Amino acid sequence: MKSISIKDEALNGDILNEIILKFKEEYITVSELITARVTEEVEKYHKNTTIYKNGLVIPTNLEARLNKKERPKIDIEKQVYIALDAFQKNGFFILVDNEQVEDITQKILVDQSTAISFIKLTPLIGG
Repeated sequence: MKSISIKDEALNGDILNEIILKFKEEYITVSELITARVTEEVEKYHKNTTIYKNGLVIPTNLEARLNKKERPKIDIEKQVYIALDAFQKNGFFILVDNEQVEDITQKILVDQSTAISFIKLTPLIGG
């Protein structure tokens, strides 16, 4: 397994969040990166709701869900779809080694030296 570090950055360069993802392959697509990231976030949410506040996609009514004792399950497929759609509509940017990726099928080297940043322009709200 190869691991890669992903940082969420504000437009001014501040680091807002950082996660580590693991992949079996040496190269992944942007689509696979987004899918793995959202899947990891949702799985963390199911274990601890407060973690998801920094997620790529913020589920609708998340605050109401956080205040309930029983946490409803978040639909991973729906959140992945929202994130992929947002990427294609420039809702956020991905930088790989300080170069913007624009194609969802673009390949990314999975290596500890690869620097990946997600730049969110606005919160992505999804069901």
